[in-house]
Amino acid sequence: MIYIKTDEEVEIQRQSSLLVGKTLAEVAKIIKPGIKTIELDKVAESYIRDNGAAPGFKGYGGFPATLCISVNDEVVHGIPGNRELIDGDIVSIDCGTYMNGFYGDSAYTFAVGEVEDEVLLLLERTKESLYLGIEQAIVGKRIGDIGYAVQKYVESFGYSVVRDLVGHGVGRNLHEKPEIPNHGRRGSGVKLKSGMCLAIEPMINLGVKDVLQDNDGWTIRTTDKKPSAHFEHNVVVRNGKADILSTFKYIEEVLKNK
Repeated sequence: MIYIKTDEEVEIQRQSSLLVGKTLAEVAKIIKPGIKTIELDKVAESYIRDNGAAPGFKGYGGFPATLCISVNDEVVHGIPGNRELIDGDIVSIDCGTYMNGFYGDSAYTFAVGEVEDEVLLLLERTKESLYLGIEQAIVGKRIGDIGYAVQKYVESFGYSVVRDLVGHGVGRNLHEKPEIPNHGRRGSGVKLKSGMCLAIEPMINLGVKDVLQDNDGWTIRTTDKKPSAHFEHNVVVRNGKADILSTFKYIEEVLKNK
């Protein structure tokens, strides 16, 4: 079942999605070498609750925290704890909110201190691939067009697309149909209709595409221990141009001024 949102529902969901961007900006303010990942999680949970929402991930499927915090070779679903970030790390932070019956879900990968140029390029290009995918989220296109756009771009640099994890519909449920792989064939898959709300989220590896799950039952990491980047937006399919519900604006204002 694929849900088509009314304009009113889209505006409610937009508030949840914007709150994720603002929460990640609060987290961005304190990201630095020496900070423990659990401290980032506490800031996020407090900010979400102070703004009248609930953390979208906490308790979801048994996940124990507000943020998924994944460092370096960790792709997604890392659990916050006493690990301290160090100079040269990258950290992917995925955040969800639940407010007025709708979820917001967005992710951003941050550089900690001085990061190698090769890895900074991975971040930059993964983010660019997200926007290339979003360009395809318009009426009349198909799911495969989104994945194809992401895959073609990142593979041109020798990166690989994680196949085991995908984007998804989002709305009253955190994960809705359809699934949105970050690879695919043009013109294949579900046809996109106005009002579909999608979470598009490229997960791109510097090395091989293969991943494994840690013994904690959550953390996914690359098998070759090379870094992975993750960026995610919530969008609504529209005629001619997708409407991006989430935002990186607040995050990038913080990063610019640090």
